[in-house]
Amino acid sequence: MANLNKVFLIGNLTKDPELRYTPGGTAVVNLRMATNRRFKDKTGEMKQEVCFITVVAWDKQAEVCNQYLRKGSPLFVEGRLQTRSWDGNDGKKRSVVEVRAERIQFLGQAGQKEGVVAEEHVPAADGKQAAPALGADTDDVSWGQDTTEDMS
Repeated sequence: MANLNKVFLIGNLTKDPELRYTPGGTAVVNLRMATNRRFKDKTGEMKQEVCFITVVAWDKQAEVCNQYLRKGSPLFVEGRLQTRSWDGNDGKKRSVVEVRAERIQFLGQAGQKEGVVAEEHVPAADGKQAAPALGADTDDVSWGQDTTEDMS
């Protein structure tokens, strides 16, 4: 049976990026974003649902996001779901499902170029570095190997 773990999101940041560094010096940023769904209920009344999601980006991608994004910034995220668990200060087991960003496109804001892409290289199945799937936009930015450092 085939498996697929792929996420596409368009939304806005609900707070400024949270950049930190692992003990090994690798940059990691948490992006808190909201996506909206508008629909009509059974009575025909317009409703809106909001979903809040944490997106995690690593390496140079994390630093670029921290440099250019702010609360309210619109962005497109392509990535995968990732589960992380740890023992809390109270001794209880905690876990969270996050989106691990593979590609982030800034959708524009005052003082920022539209269409800037932050993308990470993911090794090809044969172990060689895959070329990035860049668009025609000359502002595309690509970098870094997949980082597997533990953040707990």
